[in-house]
Amino acid sequence: MTRRSGSADLPLHGGRVPPWLGERMTRLGAVIAEAIVHEYGRDELLRRLAHPFWFQSFGAVMGMDWHSSGITTSVVGALKRGLAPRAGDLGLHVCGGRGRHSRKTPEELVAIGGRTGFDGAALARASRLVAKVDSAAVQDGFQLYLHGFIVADDGKWVVIQQGMKGDARLARRYHWLSEGVTDFVEAPHAAIEGVTQGNIVNLTDRRAAPSRHAQLGLLAGMGPDGIARELARIDPPAGSPAVTPGAQPLLPHLVLPAHHDVRAEDVVTRRLHGALAAAADGGPADFAELLLVPGVGERTVRALAMVAEVVHGTPCRFSDPARFSLAHGGKDGHPFPVPLTVYDETIRVLKSAVTKARLGRDEALGAIRRLDDQARQLERDATGPTVPAFIAAERAASYRYGGRTVFGEAEPPPVRSAPQPETGRGESRPPPGRRSTSRSTGSR
Repeated sequence: MTRRSGSADLPLHGGRVPPWLGERMTRLGAVIAEAIVHEYGRDELLRRLAHPFWFQSFGAVMGMDWHSSGITTSVVGALKRGLAPRAGDLGLHVCGGRGRHSRKTPEELVAIGGRTGFDGAALARASRLVAKVDSAAVQDGFQLYLHGFIVADDGKWVVIQQGMKGDARLARRYHWLSEGVTDFVEAPHAAIEGVTQGNIVNLTDRRAAPSRHAQLGLLAGMGPDGIARELARIDPPAGSPAVTPGAQPLLPHLVLPAHHDVRAEDVVTRRLHGALAAAADGGPADFAELLLVPGVGERTVRALAMVAEVVHGTPCRFSDPARFSLAHGGKDGHPFPVPLTVYDETIRVLKSAVTKARLGRDEALGAIRRLDDQARQLERDATGPTVPAFIAAERAASYRYGGRTVFGEAEPPPVRSAPQPETGRGESRPPPGRRSTSRSTGSR
């Protein structure tokens, strides 16, 4: 059983994830996934991965460019690396990836099925069909180049694949979940929705069944050459009425802007203020004692409040993925450089909490859950800085937290000279190091 669960349109970006961030994304992504499985089960993690808004927020909280196409490749890659050592415990396996890795998905599924007992050949067929539906049956102008297949030991799965439209500098991500209808060919999507970019061919629509059958008949009776000749003769009569398709229900469809910087309109400010207030009320000493992890500062607690929302938040909480970039910044410097010391503390605290939970001690994970609960309660009345002011303060303090981007390490802000006092006659004192050239008008 399968259905398309949503999609996302993203600016197409090039470049690579630097090793210093990729390694951290692997660790943080894996421990967030493990926390979700512990709290809510494997099925819930699959549902979240199938939600385009949650997926984008997940990548943003890990320090990737919050709005770009690269978030898909980097998150799928981080999960593949991070969950592989935990596959036996979690019962989750990540296959495929970008380019040549995507083409290896079927054989990976067959191999994993041989070890775990699910039907790897059937899932390999599902992988091929999902790719074909989004590349051939639905022709929207995006050429697929990434296919990630996450499967559980019980055979449930989610597919995340992405295509590009190079001339428009756009990428489109497609999410599939193995729940819903039973047919890949007829109406596998709950809906198809997005920004209008002209007519598309959708042969999976129920109304296209006669067309599918006719195509098979043409191919059997005429062959490819005969079809080409008939196509050349087609000339619709002038004035033919346009066919208006019936309305379809909407799927979650995320459309992100081209601008790199995080702007006030990209963030639900009350949610940001709630997280800041919860972190302040949690307090460094009190929160660290609660988690039994020493040395956790308020800046880390602020990041943990956003990570806690990724673990515990409901779908409606992720309408503004840009907000989650305010936890650990972004590799390109937007909204601010990645604070490596904060990032490492976040991983350390969350990993310690998950490790304790595996041993039956849920106090630490419970503290993180309460931090998220508190943020939601406080956001109704909390006040705080504007988004630009918050980002400016983070930029100024970035060097203190080991801030880093693909361009290098963050540096302290330049020291501004204080205004010079007046001399008493309305004349400014000369700048330090410069000698005054004025002369006295009195007699010698």
